[in-house]
Amino acid sequence: MNDRPAGALDEGPATPGAAEAVGTSDPGPAATAVVGSGGGRRRKGGRGRGERGEQPMVPPAEFTSYYGRPVVKAAPWEHDIPAYLFLGGVAAGSSLLSAGADLTGRPALRRTGRFGALVGLALSMIALVRDLGRPERFHHMLRVAKPTSPMSVGTWMLTLYGPLAALAAAGELRPFLPPRLRDGRLGRVLGGGARPAGLTAAVVAPAIASYTAVLLSNTAAPTWHAAHRHLPFVFVGSASAASGGLGMMATPVSEAGPARRLALGGAVLELAVEHRMEAAMGITAEPLHAGHAGMLMRASKALTAAGVVGTALVGSRSRAGALASGAALLAGSACLRFGVFEAGQASARDPKYTVVPQRERLERGGPTRSA
Repeated sequence: MNDRPAGALDEGPATPGAAEAVGTSDPGPAATAVVGSGGGRRRKGGRGRGERGEQPMVPPAEFTSYYGRPVVKAAPWEHDIPAYLFLGGVAAGSSLLSAGADLTGRPALRRTGRFGALVGLALSMIALVRDLGRPERFHHMLRVAKPTSPMSVGTWMLTLYGPLAALAAAGELRPFLPPRLRDGRLGRVLGGGARPAGLTAAVVAPAIASYTAVLLSNTAAPTWHAAHRHLPFVFVGSASAASGGLGMMATPVSEAGPARRLALGGAVLELAVEHRMEAAMGITAEPLHAGHAGMLMRASKALTAAGVVGTALVGSRSRAGALASGAALLAGSACLRFGVFEAGQASARDPKYTVVPQRERLERGGPTRSA
């Protein structure tokens, strides 16, 4: 019977250097073992024929988790949420565009912006309520106001922004009302309240466009959290490009100058900051380039770049060029939101994107969670 204790390592056949070291205080270089970076044991010293220093005894460790479960839990959101992100951005950018058009005497562009804001907001709220499951859950979030919660702050901002955008859009309906209503109290309220409501909605619009990025980056999903410094700027640029594209599509070329400039500025901001964001994210940027998310992100960049070129070259001269360029910018913005959403969910399901950044921060002497 083997009297070796349970769990003892079987060192295999002893080398000559190890045999001579038995019973001595100095085990000799041939018997010294060190732990390798891969978690196995390596022989140190005593190089024999064909040996090249330290050799790993086991393969590098794979990134797994207990019982095959992710380290962090993916957000329980469906595809209604990226639709909400995209449509809310279009609404916010349209409010900003309509306010500028109102102040500069461009009625067609003002009308497009106000109706675009109302329709975008309505559709985004439908997507949000669908994800919540029951409409009253949105109302329940208004029971508290928590400044440290992006979701609570966003709920209150939407509650403020919604009536303002609706009143501004309703003012565009006054000319179509029957004379008795147009000249009565309702007509006076719509006529007098549309401009103040539209300008106030434009003040709130940048927060509406960017708070959803803060909402994502405040979660534990590694890709979303690692992008927290840049993602709000990416979303604001994307919202500007999309709303500018919508203005180009629905407004005569002669009045669409502000829409073209907003679209170009937003698209350039989006592409530039997105490139910098991916470079700063390290390994957590990988999900933005892989799988379905990677396909969406590549499509977003291609469509946005095509929209920029079309807007710059033919957007001011051709109605067809304006329509095609605006559609490309809208589609690129939508692909961006869905791509970022898919990448964040994929990073939460793979333990590697949680473990590796934590180890890197520990090696640098920092906290396990990024600031």
